[in-house]
Amino acid sequence: QVQLVESGGGLVQAGGSLRLSCAASGRTFSNYAMGWFRRAPGKAREFVAAISRSGGSTYYVDSVKGRFTISRDNAKNTVYLQMNSLKPEDTAVYYCNLDPRVYSDYLAWGQGTQVTVSS
Repeated sequence: QVQLVESGGGLVQAGGSLRLSCAASGRTFSNYAMGWFRRAPGKAREFVAAISRSGGSTYYVDSVKGRFTISRDNAKNTVYLQMNSLKPEDTAVYYCNLDPRVYSDYLAWGQGTQVTVSS
């Protein structure tokens, strides 16, 4: 079973940047297409980006396209989310998990990492 640990969140001013990391345990990490999700206060979880197993293909929802970049290092069992030009509406707890476009179920969710963008 793969376990997920997110990190890298924090408080940043609008227009700033953060880089999130998701470290996965387990030997089969490279077999999974991965995604980043977020949950803002009072809102449902939102899927925001995904990356293929090799890293050669990526996907972004419109609200983050051009500002966020997803990447992965399979040798380090880690997926990253580089977030630039942050906006207050990006404030949320961010999680990684399997790409919901590929899989019908999820791994156990990690604790997430809080991102707060001040105006």
